[in-house]
Amino acid sequence: MTDTKSGDDKTLSVNPKKTLTLKRPSVEQGTVRQNFSHGRSKSVVVETKKRKFSRPDEPVAAAPVAPAPAPKPRPQVTPQPQSNVRERPRQPQPDRSGVVLNDLSKGEMEARRRALQDSKVREAEERQRAVEEAKRRAEEEERRQREREESARRQAEEEERLKAEAEARARAEEEAQRRAPSAPEKAEEPTAQPPKRAATQAGEDDDDEGKPKSKGLPVKRVAPTKVDPARPAKTRGDDQRRRGKLTLNTALSDDGEARGRSLSSMRRRQEKFRRAQHQEQREKIAREVILPETITIQELAQRMTERAVDVIKFFMKQGQMLKPGDVIDADTAELVANEFGHTVKRVAESDVEEGLFDIQDKAEDLKGRPPVVTIMGHVDHGKTSLLDAIRQANVVSGEAGGITQHIGAYQVEQDGQTITFIDTPGHAAFTAMRARGAEATDIAILVVAADDSVMPQTIESINHAKAAGVPIIVAINKIDKPEANAQKVRTELLQHEVFVESMGGDVLDVEVSATKKLNLDKLLEAILLQSEVLELKANPDRTAEGVVIEAKLDRGRGSVATVLVQTGTLKTGDIIVAGNEWGRVRALVNDRGEQVKEAPPSMPVEILGLQGPPQAGDRFAVVENEARAREISEYRQRLAREKSVARQAGQRGSLEQMMTQLQSSGLKEFPLIIKGDVQGSIEAIAGALEKLGNDEVQARIVHSGAGAITESDVSLAETSGAAIIGFNVRANKQARDASEAAGIEIRYYNIIYDLVDDIKAAMSGLLSPERRETFLGNAEILEVFNVSKVGKVAGCRVTEGKVERGAGVRLIRDNVVIHEGKLKTLKRFKDEVSEVPAGQECGMAFENYEDIRAGDVIEAFRVEHVTRTL
Repeated sequence: MTDTKSGDDKTLSVNPKKTLTLKRPSVEQGTVRQNFSHGRSKSVVVETKKRKFSRPDEPVAAAPVAPAPAPKPRPQVTPQPQSNVRERPRQPQPDRSGVVLNDLSKGEMEARRRALQDSKVREAEERQRAVEEAKRRAEEEERRQREREESARRQAEEEERLKAEAEARARAEEEAQRRAPSAPEKAEEPTAQPPKRAATQAGEDDDDEGKPKSKGLPVKRVAPTKVDPARPAKTRGDDQRRRGKLTLNTALSDDGEARGRSLSSMRRRQEKFRRAQHQEQREKIAREVILPETITIQELAQRMTERAVDVIKFFMKQGQMLKPGDVIDADTAELVANEFGHTVKRVAESDVEEGLFDIQDKAEDLKGRPPVVTIMGHVDHGKTSLLDAIRQANVVSGEAGGITQHIGAYQVEQDGQTITFIDTPGHAAFTAMRARGAEATDIAILVVAADDSVMPQTIESINHAKAAGVPIIVAINKIDKPEANAQKVRTELLQHEVFVESMGGDVLDVEVSATKKLNLDKLLEAILLQSEVLELKANPDRTAEGVVIEAKLDRGRGSVATVLVQTGTLKTGDIIVAGNEWGRVRALVNDRGEQVKEAPPSMPVEILGLQGPPQAGDRFAVVENEARAREISEYRQRLAREKSVARQAGQRGSLEQMMTQLQSSGLKEFPLIIKGDVQGSIEAIAGALEKLGNDEVQARIVHSGAGAITESDVSLAETSGAAIIGFNVRANKQARDASEAAGIEIRYYNIIYDLVDDIKAAMSGLLSPERRETFLGNAEILEVFNVSKVGKVAGCRVTEGKVERGAGVRLIRDNVVIHEGKLKTLKRFKDEVSEVPAGQECGMAFENYEDIRAGDVIEAFRVEHVTRTL
């Protein structure tokens, strides 16, 4: 059995197996919050060891010990009432000094009580002294505050006095200058400190703010805030900022609640203040900001020499949340730049091409150049044969079927002078190429066959030459033929406003024969005479400009462009931009296949080294470095992509629009992939195929390019369901294998006539056959009979034409068609007949229709489906 009795801090335990003991806790615990700098705090566990007191009636085992000098007050322990349980004898307890006390007398207890009272008195006196010390510190702080206010007031008065003296001195000087205007001006005495001294004094003010300044520029000071004297202010001196170790007394005192600034914090605050002062004093610089069509916020801030954060804050004030990498347009960027106090210069992306073409040359730098002559005319009128005769070379044998497919450029010597010839195809498909040839030329030779006279392409050539504003020389060819009639040619040219000299005009005409080489010298002399009249000049000592005559992709040499240098001198190593492509000139090849170092004006050369083949007719120019060439090329390629995307988007539309268009218009497309040897031929083929289409069927070129047919072309054809056309090119082995596996046919051509005819026939197969109706005759219903197992049969008389079995019929009642169908039976008496002529009677029954009456008219007709062609 266990019995427990609790008293004040004592526990009495009764156990039958153990002796009776009296327990008392000897250690008490508490927590104290400890504060550190930067707002940190920590809870500290504090242990307090209590002294145990003995009862007065217990015997004393040792001499009394003197009390401690200043013991802290402790709660008095009241003796517990006697328990009826027998207690064991208590063991001697040691005090703080280690002396064992067994019992205390009444005198000793009284001494300890007095010592306790004395300690309470001393604590009260210490509290009184602390209150007096706090009051004294408050009064001291108030006195210092009054001294600071008085010092600030005196300094403000001193500043006002100095300002008044300066104003009075300035008024006196103005008065003196007004009274003696003719007197020589004297050097003004400095009325204020120089700026450097002012800046020095400003720096001294930053270092020593407490000292009043009596010299230098007046400094504006902020009025000090007044302190309530009833509320004592807490001061922190250097000793508190460097107070070091935190003790238990300082942690428990009230003054420790206010946390002081660290030295690093004070340094950061002073540095920030100095930086702010420096920024305020910095003078704002207004700059001219160049703005493209679009710009990022980061780039705009750099061009304004502003912080990107400030620009972002400006947008935030406007209610827009943007990032430095966001792109804004030129109008928004101009508003931002004006808001920051800068001026704006707007530029467009196309400005990268400024100064590329049409550079003005000085008159003294211009020198004579050879004429550029274009040979134009109708197909098979002998243009290439004439050039062949002039060049003394066999050019025509290399052409397929004797037809020129490309633009050729050659140079010819005559009497020590050079003439550049450009041979253009005469076929109608090469109209665009012929137009480009006219633009790049100085003189146009119009070749007209004396036996054929003026033909359609001859008229086109005249129009192109007139549009380009170049003079014409008429070469009447094939005069050696018996049926040649040169006068008929001259007469027919009058209808197209070409007035030759023999007919009273100003156009030179020469009768020549390319096969017999007659009068070729006269033709060359006429060219040189015309060039002297034109006074052709160019500046050879500048960067080259010109036009691309032809371009192709050569397997061994890469991109090859045939160009005509119009001004300047093109040299090996120059960086050129031609259309969307750019490159460094690796080699220059003339018309005889020889490599040359440079090409002067009016010289045609082949250029090697371009990134890709340009379009025929593109202009080229030399630029100073690769960076600009790449920039111009990328700008032009981006424009071409945007135009292509916009055009495809306009053509493609949504799927629903495509289906609606197909249902409404019934337009069928014939997809093609065209690969040619040169760009000019591809363009001519594309132009010819565009003219083939009509409202029902149309050719669509999925892809076109210069070069051989590759495996990727076959893959594209398989995807798009297109046919592959090769013009003067062949497919490699991989492309052939892929086409056989995919079942795609590759058609090869070397004459444009055959290509256009085949495509025309293939497209005609897509046309729906034409429905053609032929009238046969009319019959009038005389009587209607009901026949079993047959239905109603009309007894008719054929009044016009004839009626055939199986023909289409219309039932007309009161001149209105009420039924259209086919005849089921056609009988003459009881026999089935194939036809009934006019004037005879017959019996007719309709398929799936029996609403027939006497007096109705039956019209018979035949329907034929005729195959259509383009």
